[in-house]
Amino acid sequence: MSPSRVLVLNSGSSSVKYQLLDMSDSSRLAVGLVERIGEETSRLRHTPLTTGATREWTGPIPDHEAALKAVAEELARDGLGLDSPELAAIGHRVVHGGQTFTEPTVVDDAVLAEIERLIPVAPLHNPANLTGIRTAQALRPDLPQVAVFDTAFHTTMPESAARYAIDVATADEHRIRRYGFHGTSHAYVARATAKLLGRAPEEVNVIVLHLGNGASASAVENGRCVDTSMGLTPLEGLVMGTRSGDMDPAVIFHLMRVGKMSTDEIDTLLNKKSGLIGLCGDNDMREIRRRVDEGDEQARLAFDIYIHRLKKYIGAYYAVLGHVDAVAFTAGVGENASPVREAAVAGLEGLGLTVDSELNAVRSDEPRLISPEHARVAVAVVPTDEELEIATQTYALVGSNTRR
Repeated sequence: MSPSRVLVLNSGSSSVKYQLLDMSDSSRLAVGLVERIGEETSRLRHTPLTTGATREWTGPIPDHEAALKAVAEELARDGLGLDSPELAAIGHRVVHGGQTFTEPTVVDDAVLAEIERLIPVAPLHNPANLTGIRTAQALRPDLPQVAVFDTAFHTTMPESAARYAIDVATADEHRIRRYGFHGTSHAYVARATAKLLGRAPEEVNVIVLHLGNGASASAVENGRCVDTSMGLTPLEGLVMGTRSGDMDPAVIFHLMRVGKMSTDEIDTLLNKKSGLIGLCGDNDMREIRRRVDEGDEQARLAFDIYIHRLKKYIGAYYAVLGHVDAVAFTAGVGENASPVREAAVAGLEGLGLTVDSELNAVRSDEPRLISPEHARVAVAVVPTDEELEIATQTYALVGSNTRR
């Protein structure tokens, strides 16, 4: 039997998330997380899905190489080791692929060099992604390593959506354009929404709302992204847990000139101390809704600002697409916060958008419609699965070789 397993790695600056999947039936064999890499109190949490018995280990893990070796040891304890002949490839989440990488790519020296060249536009993410790839290469140099890029799904945007209205030569010199992020999630959810409607992705226009601590929207026309809310960085767009989203760029000049703030201080303000946490001191939507229900005006204002921005993007992307078949909510807030979904479409009945309060209140891990049966535009809740999307893209790329 040809190898059908894919190990998915998401390497952060001090963490590694992983899942091992069998692509013969898209089942999960193991999931885990290594966090606080480089500290004395590093922790590994590993769950083999065959037994469901989670194992935890705490102690020093000095670097990503040690982290991946620890992961390999845990997998081996369950008979799922990296040396298994059933392992077809390792798929890596890479945040930024620029304009170069428009699809999943088998990693070689040239690919590594280009990911490294893109570090200036993704300084927090691409270095960690590179470290994960190189470490995995060292452990299994014979195995295909596949990079799946967060930005790839959005490379189909037309120039009219991808370009900022600044001097073209300056923009080109410094690679300033709208790249978008959360692409694996948007791709998965757009396709899953079409399936939920019983139609092919190429026949459906979907507005995807990925609402987690980071949040982004996309306009997907016939299976292809034509606009998305995040831009050069993940700061642009919707109000997020700790990020401001859209803002007059002159605010930055004002803070520098009048507030005497440094570039780093402003960066920290807008990325880590803004959004919901800046507005009301909380970035957990559950806590914000609890406070709203108790009459907390600051929490109410934060919620209203969040919803106002969300509605603006729904309306804007409705205009971009011209015709919308479905609006899909996904990620932590989108999947679980029924008040957000209800408020986001309230007043948009003229666009064919409405939710059924009883269907909206149902909690489920399955894709589902929450709009009335004969609504002009379907409103859906579609749990995202970025790891499955990465594994699917990875196996589609290398699987044909393993099946020969």
